[in-house]
Amino acid sequence: MDAMFTKEKIEQVGSVLGADKVSKEKDRYRLKIVNREDKRSLSLEIFPETTLGKTRGALVVVYTGNSHIQLHNCTGFVVSEELGEVTFVAECGGRLSGLVVERGASCSQYANIDRQLISSDFTQLGVEVMLSGVALSLAEDILSSEDEE
Repeated sequence: MDAMFTKEKIEQVGSVLGADKVSKEKDRYRLKIVNREDKRSLSLEIFPETTLGKTRGALVVVYTGNSHIQLHNCTGFVVSEELGEVTFVAECGGRLSGLVVERGASCSQYANIDRQLISSDFTQLGVEVMLSGVALSLAEDILSSEDEE
């Protein structure tokens, strides 16, 4: 099993997101996040290692009442207790995709972002572009360390 998603790290993700339930199924972890006040819920499934075409990698999936979102080849994640969210990222060829799951049972996805955007001067960007850069900039430290290895 990929060391990126150990049982302890999955429990940390569940704690930060306030998961009602964290369970281990055959090939995945499943977390249920409920926001009773806003009447929202989502299920987060993390497949630590799965075959994705010709490659193997982690797959992160979010199910809501009206959405199904996937992030393939997840290369890292950042847990933010202060923000109450977990940012999962995938990097390929200088492009980033990210999936941000929040304690309030909501999520956002950003796809195919230029890697340099997260290091940009956000004040020089349009609001619609700035949002993705700020959201994925939390992962800059883990991406930088992976680039150096």
